[in-house]
Amino acid sequence: MEQQLPSGFLWGNSTSSMQTEGATHEGGKGASVYDLRKAGPNNADWDVTIDEYHRYAEDYDLMRAMNMNCYRLQISWSRVCPDGDGEFNPEGIAFYHRLIDALIARNITPMVCLYHFDMPLTLAQKYNGFLSRHVVDAFVRFGKRMVDEFADKVPYWITFNEQNLYSTSYSRVYAGCLTGGESDQEIYTIAHHVMVAHAQVANYVHATTKAQIGGMLAYEECYAATANPRDNQFARQINEFMNRNLLDVYAHGHYSNQVMTYARNHHLDFDFTAADQRDFDQLKSDFIAFSYYRSGLIDASRVPVNTIPNRYVDYGSVHNSYTPYNEWEWNVDPLGFRDVLTRVYNEYGIPMFPIENGIGVREKNDGHEIQDDYRIDYHRQHIQAMKNAIFEDGVQVLGYLGWGLIDIPSSSGNVDKRYGMVYVNRTNRDVKNLKRIPKKSFNWFKRVIASNGANLS
Repeated sequence: MEQQLPSGFLWGNSTSSMQTEGATHEGGKGASVYDLRKAGPNNADWDVTIDEYHRYAEDYDLMRAMNMNCYRLQISWSRVCPDGDGEFNPEGIAFYHRLIDALIARNITPMVCLYHFDMPLTLAQKYNGFLSRHVVDAFVRFGKRMVDEFADKVPYWITFNEQNLYSTSYSRVYAGCLTGGESDQEIYTIAHHVMVAHAQVANYVHATTKAQIGGMLAYEECYAATANPRDNQFARQINEFMNRNLLDVYAHGHYSNQVMTYARNHHLDFDFTAADQRDFDQLKSDFIAFSYYRSGLIDASRVPVNTIPNRYVDYGSVHNSYTPYNEWEWNVDPLGFRDVLTRVYNEYGIPMFPIENGIGVREKNDGHEIQDDYRIDYHRQHIQAMKNAIFEDGVQVLGYLGWGLIDIPSSSGNVDKRYGMVYVNRTNRDVKNLKRIPKKSFNWFKRVIASNGANLS
């Protein structure tokens, strides 16, 4: 038996509300921007997903059977506040009390995420999402109410899923903007508004509860494509603008000096006020949460002159011949996972919490157990990389949560891209009976958790 992970280590599963709950027209739920997205040949709609709204007890039993002791769920803003900034919905709030109580009854520690790209449709239509200060205020109001409701039961919180995605060319999609949101200045404005909202909610958590809260990034290790020093410079700038800029706020209460200098030099006015800085001054982070699926290569020669660093990967990403890929061109790089854990912890000294990790593969149920050895191998390699970061590099890690370990539609709505260790019997076009069927990886992960990470065989 190899080394066990520290006592109290958290093992579990992460999901979002729109990818699990369904019941979009039940329980007083309001519409979100996801309800505008209709089914197509490669995606389902969001009406049913895996029907977690009605089947959560069954899925929580499966998590308990896998020995999980942590589950990151999301509270749907439009389920508890249908218009985003109007009256709260008691039926929606009661639903999440039932979910959280059901987890606690199974000795599964709940972790709550407040926003996973599902902007209430009314706020998108009236205010254009996080381009508006009004929506910042509405989110903070929603967040504070959820903290008041649940913080005595929920010890771990994050505000925004993968917050650095608001610094990308696709910022408008995550921010609930129905028009605009594509210019460099608008991207910076959205990213800043989201950070202000995070800071205000985090400060409220620390002022009023004993719960812990941290920021979350979508971390992709980015390497230079060649030995060309310019490739290396671009890789470093990607990390600075996409990751360290936010980490500096989480840890130190200010944006990166390089990013702020760039913004001034390029006249990017992103609505940064003195009151915002006061919120940042109070901010602290109990942990750094992040997702990790893959790494990337940057070829600077492909990037047009005068492109903002936030958009480098739009032009300069190239294939890495040293790593395997799935059919969606997501590669497997566990060494990148270790490097993220170690480098961020070395720089900031804040406990690390990887809360999304996994691989999407197309699978079919033919009546026999799905032999997903590729998934076992993926998680084995990443857990071993995490253990190396802990035992060889000295990183403090709170837990390891896989993504969608009971099959859910991908963020695009594609049911065929399956991450789960439990198969859910449905397709993009046919909901079928939604039966839950454990795969080979189910029992493997059960043994891993039972040994607290010692037995990865």
